Amino acid sequence: MRRLTLLCAGLFLLLLGTAAPASAHAALRATDPADGTVLRTAPRQVTLTFSESVGLLTDSFRVYDPTNHRLRTGPAGHAPGRSDTARLSLPAKLATGTYTVTWRVVSADSHPVSGALTFSVGERTATTASPAPDDAENPATAGLYNIARYLAYLSVALLLGTAAFVAYCRPPKAAPLRTPVLTAAWTLVASTVALFVLRAPYEEGTSPARALSAGSLARTATTRPGELLLARLALLLLAAVVVTVLRARRRRLPRRATLAVAAAVSVPLALTWAAAEHASAGIQVPLAITSATLHLLAMGTWLGGLAALLRTLSRTPALPLSVPARFSRLALASVTVLAVTGVYQSWRGLGSWQALTDTAYGRTLLAKLAAVAALLLAAACSRAWTTRLTRVRARTGTPAPTRVPEPATGPPLPEEPPPAPPPLPLHLLRRSVLAEAAVAAVVLALTTLLTSTVPGRTATEAARSGDPVAGIATASVTTIPFDVGTPGGHGKVQITLDPGRVGTSSVQAVVYGPDGGLSTVPELHITLTLPAQRIGPLDTRVTDRGGYWGADTFDLPIPGTWTMKVTVRVSELDQVTVSAPLRVMR
Repeated sequence: MRRLTLLCAGLFLLLLGTAAPASAHAALRATDPADGTVLRTAPRQVTLTFSESVGLLTDSFRVYDPTNHRLRTGPAGHAPGRSDTARLSLPAKLATGTYTVTWRVVSADSHPVSGALTFSVGERTATTASPAPDDAENPATAGLYNIARYLAYLSVALLLGTAAFVAYCRPPKAAPLRTPVLTAAWTLVASTVALFVLRAPYEEGTSPARALSAGSLARTATTRPGELLLARLALLLLAAVVVTVLRARRRRLPRRATLAVAAAVSVPLALTWAAAEHASAGIQVPLAITSATLHLLAMGTWLGGLAALLRTLSRTPALPLSVPARFSRLALASVTVLAVTGVYQSWRGLGSWQALTDTAYGRTLLAKLAAVAALLLAAACSRAWTTRLTRVRARTGTPAPTRVPEPATGPPLPEEPPPAPPPLPLHLLRRSVLAEAAVAAVVLALTTLLTSTVPGRTATEAARSGDPVAGIATASVTTIPFDVGTPGGHGKVQITLDPGRVGTSSVQAVVYGPDGGLSTVPELHITLTLPAQRIGPLDTRVTDRGGYWGADTFDLPIPGTWTMKVTVRVSELDQVTVSAPLRVMR
């Protein structure tokens, strides 16, 4: 079981380190100019409106002209009185053609948001700028940041749980818990420092090598996530000073005083998580932060207390049954708080029953609920063994020795020894608690993944507004390579459906030759088919517009995964048909 616990923790550390980081916790609601539009005159500024307030980086916006050269622009800022609206001024004169705007901001719940949009002045032209930046996330930075977040959750759970266990359950000796507490404390300090150092490259999507620059650290210290991390370090330092003073005076506080000191440090420590995650943005923020704080405290009390109980059981052979009995009551109260706050947070994060299965947040939440169910089953077994042990000890308590009266004709008879109580199966209780701890590691990992996943409510809002969560432009852009099998007869076709959702869209197609430049072809034919519903093929009826092919109107009747087929004829005799899937949203 110990090997299984270590294996579970290692696997989830690997999972958190290699999983693709989720971003875009703020949904892009509107842009001005709108994505994919053709303007008669050049705009003076670009405006992006999000579903929540966003923070701006030093290089939040980049604008590329039709030749893929970056334009010099002024600094980005917020619209007057609107923290959810970012604005960038453009140069006074813009040439005719298509411009690409890439952006990266930080949402209110501390996660970076990135994406891009295009607009055209006068007419639409081909552009080689990527519609979604390739360096949106740096895998090394994101992996290290996620591992540090998991270690922070794990260590704070151990600290909170051990403090509650010692203060409420009152084990006869706290010495066996000193080593794990010190390990958890140093791990929390180290992970918090790592989160602070990695914060700037995590927001910017750059390499970890830029983490230690003075400018990055100074900028992080002025942001809300950075201030909360510094506050966390200050609270840990304060707790260390209090413990050192008490140990120097060799004083052991009364039970109520110990609980008061533990609460005075634990509550603000939990607030440094709640104020930086999902609870800090969206609806009912004050209530959400309160619920998230109570949820974290209850989780730490239960899961960290499990580890403390397991350590105490293994290091204290003659442990009074009052200790696991008190922890059983403490765990029951923690589970009650977890259930109430968990239901509220699930409702707030999902927004609808459909999001439970249609979003990554909902599916992760279902996995966490399954793990919590397994944890409750293991906890029920532990509680049953605790109750059984208490009853066995009550029935077989050691009676006082009886003394037989001295006979008149001889020495006194020997005392009758009390009946030996049957052996108590403490090893079964240890195994049950160990199983709880193993499942608790899984629950903690899923909790960490859940806090870095786009909430279902935000994902639904993003889908309705046309922003598919990752900040990608609302227009659907599909690039399909082709090769007719003759020298110079290969290239690619870039097809843009704007907005690419159910309803009426415009279609534009640009053909690129082997050298990557624009290519003129005598014929281009594009159709769409929905095999699942037996719809199609629907002909887009694109026509040659002089440099690109287009159709002003094309109707997509229903959502689903369509098959786009493109027939390219490069000469009188040579043509080829290629296809690619196209996801159409409602």
